[in-house]
Amino acid sequence: MTVSSDLATDNRVHRSCTLLTELGFEVLLLGRHKKDSPAMPLRAYRYKRFRLPFEKGALFYAVLNIRLFLYLLFSKRANLFANDLDTLPAVFLISKIKKVPLIYDSHELFTEVPELIERPKIQKIWHTIERWIFPKLSHTITVNQSIAQIFKQKYQNNVAVVRNVPMQITALHPYSKEELGLPPETRMLIVQGSGLNVDRGIEEAINAMTQITNAVLFLVGSGDIIPKAKKMVTDKALQDKVFFVGRLPYLEMMRYTATADLGLALDKPLSLNYQLALPNKVFDYLQAQTPIVASPLIEIERLIQNYDCGELIQEVKPDSIAQKINQILADQERLKQLQLNCQKAAQIEHWEKDAKVLKEVISAAYGLY
Repeated sequence: MTVSSDLATDNRVHRSCTLLTELGFEVLLLGRHKKDSPAMPLRAYRYKRFRLPFEKGALFYAVLNIRLFLYLLFSKRANLFANDLDTLPAVFLISKIKKVPLIYDSHELFTEVPELIERPKIQKIWHTIERWIFPKLSHTITVNQSIAQIFKQKYQNNVAVVRNVPMQITALHPYSKEELGLPPETRMLIVQGSGLNVDRGIEEAINAMTQITNAVLFLVGSGDIIPKAKKMVTDKALQDKVFFVGRLPYLEMMRYTATADLGLALDKPLSLNYQLALPNKVFDYLQAQTPIVASPLIEIERLIQNYDCGELIQEVKPDSIAQKINQILADQERLKQLQLNCQKAAQIEHWEKDAKVLKEVISAAYGLY
């Protein structure tokens, strides 16, 4: 299995590897080792992280695929599983050379990410790669129905949907407000995950805190917006209202999430990829029974309306965010109902349900399991 992440906090890939292991496969996960990569948690499968001379840009992708190609070329013949378009070229070539089955997991609409939209020449290269390979794939999955429909329209491939849902958590022990150094009556908001990046509404959430009373915001995780966010907090003297917690093991992160009164998912609809996003954190919020405040993205809106497990803001602006949060926190009955609805949704929206779809794809691609 190949992925361009550093493996440590890639929960989707970890779930796939774990399922393959449970089905009797011997799994080797290939990724990369970044300068700030944490130690790998204990895993039930083998892994290897490549140290590369580049960490981003065209040279990174080129070197990554060369390393993957050479490693796989001289490895024993095995089934292949590529995650995202940035590892697919090397793995696809190996699958043809060695005549072995390949499963492809598209974690997002890769060619429509903002970084590529702003660089049309580079975007064209990735479009060309996708158009070359995708129609030749027999076993493909992606993260939600909207993206699956786009692939179907473009390439006529049937794409299975395996969402970014966590494993069902039956026992979660939240931190108390006192353990987090907060007065018991203080309300807590959270944004969590490994993708605390630009255009995810984090700057707007920080600015909104100047208008939100008796509440604090925890940013739990890592991403490229964190340095700017820390400077914003200092410049606005919000050190007593906005707290930063670094990247944590999943269950420890979820203890923070379960403590929070509201979970924020404020991704901006600036690209087609973001418009169709259905991020891990919204399902994590459900498992933690933490109601959601979200931007009106297509898939998130569908989830919230289906379960009445949160509220949507009209636009990702500080005033809109503050108004919605203050409204919910002032209505105790509504907040309790949202928490109850999250609890009900968590019993339905979990990995054990979507794992059945992945099992079917594995069976079709690799044979009996």
